[in-house]
Amino acid sequence: MELNALAFDHAPVGLCILENRIIQRVNLRFGEMFATTPEACANRSIADFYASDEDFQKLGAKVYTTMGNTGRYSDERVMQRMDGTLFWCRVRGQSTSPEYPFQKSVWSFADLSEDRPVVELTQREREVAILTCRGMTSKEIGLDLGLSYRTVEEYRARLLRKFGARKLAELVAKLSGMPL
Repeated sequence: MELNALAFDHAPVGLCILENRIIQRVNLRFGEMFATTPEACANRSIADFYASDEDFQKLGAKVYTTMGNTGRYSDERVMQRMDGTLFWCRVRGQSTSPEYPFQKSVWSFADLSEDRPVVELTQREREVAILTCRGMTSKEIGLDLGLSYRTVEEYRARLLRKFGARKLAELVAKLSGMPL
């Protein structure tokens, strides 16, 4: 086996090559992580592995803009295995041509589920949780999501209850998978 193929196929993180958001090739770890085989992933839309179609659309717009500017993108998000279970995943991507961000790109996926279990959240709760972890204030989150400050505060209160956190710093620690 050629050295490049060996490195790709047996990398300790999931690797995926996309063309226009369609999977061209994945490695063994990607298959394990998403409860499928590398062969079953070929020619599938990456949308099949998102937690929701709304996530696919919203994140896609954000990824397109960021990759168009820098050629790179990274975040942590909830993704979905082929058996329907959800898990937290660190995602990093590199476009081969920033002027056409989705034309061809290489992505890595790291399973964070051991450190960060999934709690059942609505789409909006997930968005507020992610922006909270990025250090945004309630006012900033409200502006970003088109919500009032008070509505964001209510979502944060729900997150505190769902995660059993007493204050915002504890919630962020739990969301981030950091030890308390």
